[in-house]
Amino acid sequence: MDFSERSRVPVTLESCGTVEGPFWHGTAAALRVGDELVAGHRSNFQAERVMNHVYFAGDVEAAVWGAELASALTEAGPGRVYLVEPTGPFEDDPNVTDKKFPGNPTRSFRTRHPLRVVGEVADWPAHDPEAVAGMLAGLERLRAEGRDVIED
Repeated sequence: MDFSERSRVPVTLESCGTVEGPFWHGTAAALRVGDELVAGHRSNFQAERVMNHVYFAGDVEAAVWGAELASALTEAGPGRVYLVEPTGPFEDDPNVTDKKFPGNPTRSFRTRHPLRVVGEVADWPAHDPEAVAGMLAGLERLRAEGRDVIED
């Protein structure tokens, strides 16, 4: 563990006001500026699951992964990356923070409150198709092993 991991203060519902954007959300949904992303929709990763939170990131690459995986898993259309702003308190995403990426370097968060779309990123840096296929294969392995747990 390096110094940045030891000194990192978790983002909680109480402390989120000190966290600065910009923030992004990746999806396959076609949205417009002013639209709001809200909890209560089906998960892109587990179709039978309705989500209690909306997820977003302070790292555009994390949002790009979200867009690419949502597009591949739902076949709902091309992936899209939106610039968003939270309308209420948010916290670290427990599915990523200190489980997959110690210290939350992707700045992945979740909220029960809407995220307002304030812009769309037109030219985001897509991953190579092989990298996306590898990520999808990894998700399938987790699913087959019963380890595709979403803490929501």
